[in-house]
Amino acid sequence: QVQLVESGGGLVQAGGSLRLSCAASGLTFRLYGMGWFRQAPGKEREFVAAISRTAGDTKYGDFVKGRFIISGDNAKNTVYLQMNSLKPEDTAVYYCAADRIARPGVVGPEGSDFGSWGQGTQVTVSS
Repeated sequence: QVQLVESGGGLVQAGGSLRLSCAASGLTFRLYGMGWFRQAPGKEREFVAAISRTAGDTKYGDFVKGRFIISGDNAKNTVYLQMNSLKPEDTAVYYCAADRIARPGVVGPEGSDFGSWGQGTQVTVSS
Protein backbone atom coordinates (compact mmCIF):
# COMPACT_ATOMS: atom_id res chain seq x y z
CA GLN A 1 0.00 0.00 0.00
CA VAL A 2 1.42 3.34 -1.05
CA GLN A 3 1.78 5.96 1.66
CA LEU A 4 2.76 9.56 1.10
CA VAL A 5 3.40 11.77 4.09
CA GLU A 6 3.92 15.50 3.62
CA SER A 7 5.67 17.80 6.05
CA GLY A 8 7.19 21.24 6.15
CA GLY A 9 4.12 23.41 5.90
CA GLY A 10 3.52 26.34 8.20
CA LEU A 11 3.04 30.07 8.50
CA VAL A 12 5.44 32.37 6.67
CA GLN A 13 5.48 36.03 5.75
CA ALA A 14 5.16 37.16 2.17
CA GLY A 15 8.51 36.98 0.44
CA GLY A 16 9.66 34.11 2.63
CA SER A 17 10.48 30.51 1.81
CA LEU A 18 9.38 27.03 2.81
CA ARG A 19 10.51 23.57 1.82
CA LEU A 20 7.91 20.86 1.72
CA SER A 21 8.87 17.21 1.95
CA CYS A 22 6.97 14.10 0.94
CA ALA A 23 8.16 10.76 2.24
CA ALA A 24 6.97 7.82 0.15
CA SER A 25 6.63 4.17 1.10
CA GLY A 26 5.02 1.13 -0.46
CA LEU A 27 6.35 1.78 -3.95
CA THR A 28 9.65 1.56 -5.77
CA PHE A 29 10.20 5.28 -5.53
CA ARG A 30 12.80 5.57 -8.26
CA LEU A 31 10.34 4.20 -10.82
CA TYR A 32 7.49 6.63 -10.22
CA GLY A 33 7.06 10.23 -11.14
CA MET A 34 5.91 12.48 -8.33
CA GLY A 35 3.97 15.69 -8.15
CA TRP A 36 2.61 18.46 -5.96
CA PHE A 37 -0.86 19.97 -6.08
CA ARG A 38 -2.53 22.56 -3.92
CA GLN A 39 -6.05 23.52 -2.98
CA ALA A 40 -7.14 26.80 -1.43
CA PRO A 41 -10.50 27.18 0.33
CA GLY A 42 -13.30 27.50 -2.17
CA LYS A 43 -11.03 26.81 -5.14
CA GLU A 44 -10.32 23.81 -7.31
CA ARG A 45 -7.23 21.69 -6.89
CA GLU A 46 -4.32 23.19 -8.82
CA PHE A 47 -1.23 21.57 -10.30
CA VAL A 48 1.98 22.92 -8.82
CA ALA A 49 4.87 20.79 -10.07
CA ALA A 50 5.92 17.30 -11.14
CA ILE A 51 9.16 15.43 -11.62
CA SER A 52 9.93 12.37 -13.71
CA ARG A 53 11.33 9.11 -12.32
CA THR A 54 14.72 9.97 -13.73
CA ALA A 55 14.53 13.35 -11.95
CA GLY A 56 15.72 14.86 -15.18
CA ASP A 57 12.41 16.30 -16.32
CA THR A 58 10.22 18.71 -14.42
CA LYS A 59 7.00 20.53 -15.09
CA TYR A 60 5.44 23.50 -13.27
CA GLY A 61 2.14 25.26 -13.09
CA ASP A 62 2.01 28.57 -14.92
CA PHE A 63 1.70 30.54 -11.70
CA VAL A 64 5.03 29.26 -10.36
CA LYS A 65 7.12 31.51 -12.62
CA GLY A 66 10.47 30.27 -11.35
CA ARG A 67 9.65 30.61 -7.65
CA PHE A 68 9.36 26.89 -6.82
CA ILE A 69 11.70 23.98 -7.41
CA ILE A 70 10.74 20.30 -7.26
CA SER A 71 13.42 17.71 -6.58
CA GLY A 72 13.70 14.11 -5.48
CA ASP A 73 16.06 11.99 -3.44
CA ASN A 74 15.83 8.32 -4.41
CA ALA A 75 17.99 7.27 -1.46
CA LYS A 76 15.48 8.80 0.95
CA ASN A 77 12.30 8.03 -1.03
CA THR A 78 11.45 11.68 -0.68
CA VAL A 79 10.34 14.43 -3.01
CA TYR A 80 10.73 18.08 -2.09
CA LEU A 81 9.13 21.35 -3.09
CA GLN A 82 11.28 24.40 -2.39
CA MET A 83 9.05 27.46 -2.41
CA ASN A 84 10.59 30.92 -2.57
CA SER A 85 9.18 34.42 -2.85
CA LEU A 86 5.93 33.23 -1.36
CA LYS A 87 2.80 35.30 -1.83
CA PRO A 88 -0.46 35.38 0.15
CA GLU A 89 -2.17 33.76 -2.83
CA ASP A 90 0.06 30.72 -2.34
CA THR A 91 -1.90 29.95 0.83
CA ALA A 92 -3.38 26.48 0.43
CA VAL A 93 -3.16 22.87 1.47
CA TYR A 94 -0.36 21.28 -0.51
CA TYR A 95 -0.64 17.63 -1.52
CA CYS A 96 1.99 15.21 -2.70
CA ALA A 97 1.02 12.63 -5.33
CA ALA A 98 2.60 9.61 -7.01
CA ASP A 99 2.16 8.69 -10.65
CA ARG A 100 -0.48 6.09 -11.34
CA ILE A 101 2.01 3.84 -13.15
CA ALA A 102 5.76 3.55 -13.52
CA ARG A 103 6.64 5.29 -16.79
CA PRO A 104 9.30 7.54 -18.24
CA GLY A 105 8.73 11.21 -18.67
CA VAL A 106 7.08 13.72 -16.39
CA VAL A 107 3.31 13.52 -15.86
CA GLY A 108 0.73 16.13 -15.05
CA PRO A 109 -0.86 18.54 -14.88
CA GLU A 110 -3.99 16.43 -14.63
CA GLY A 111 -4.73 15.01 -11.21
CA SER A 112 -5.99 11.85 -12.88
CA ASP A 113 -2.41 11.07 -13.89
CA PHE A 114 -1.67 10.37 -10.25
CA GLY A 115 -2.85 7.34 -8.32
CA SER A 116 -1.78 7.97 -4.74
CA TRP A 117 -2.12 11.08 -2.59
CA GLY A 118 -0.87 12.32 0.73
CA GLN A 119 -2.99 13.89 3.42
CA GLY A 120 -1.73 17.39 2.73
CA THR A 121 0.17 20.05 4.61
CA GLN A 122 -1.09 23.58 5.23
CA VAL A 123 0.89 26.53 3.92
CA THR A 124 -0.20 29.98 5.05
CA VAL A 125 1.46 33.12 3.74
CA SER A 126 0.72 36.33 5.60
CA SER A 127 0.86 39.74 3.97
